[in-house]
Amino acid sequence: MDKIRLDKWLWAARFYKTRSLAVQEIGKGRIFVNDQPAKPSREVAAGDLITVRKEDPAVQVRVVAVSGVRGPAPVARLLYEETPDSVAARERAAEMRRLAPEPALGIEAGRPTKRDRRLIDQMRGKPQ
Repeated sequence: MDKIRLDKWLWAARFYKTRSLAVQEIGKGRIFVNDQPAKPSREVAAGDLITVRKEDPAVQVRVVAVSGVRGPAPVARLLYEETPDSVAARERAAEMRRLAPEPALGIEAGRPTKRDRRLIDQMRGKPQ
């Protein structure tokens, strides 16, 4: 077997839990093969470059092998290799998320109490 359908390969490589989810994502235009939009029936072979926009930085993988059988995760990982550019982009994004400030730090005193809310309303000129 040297070629296989794209949706079946994505399922076997464990990018998606079911083939129907893979078909939906391909239909939404989130999967590219060799930098071109693909259809679920597109055949992929070893050496093809697949871009999967599942998370924020898109994952680019090169097909190493094809399989029509969904196996365990360590075996599925052998079906592809991630490109160095994709690995670097994911690491940069992880570092940016790590360095981003905690959203809750902007709230110093917490939520306003009922008394605070009345004072705010009074300052804004709203009737009680």
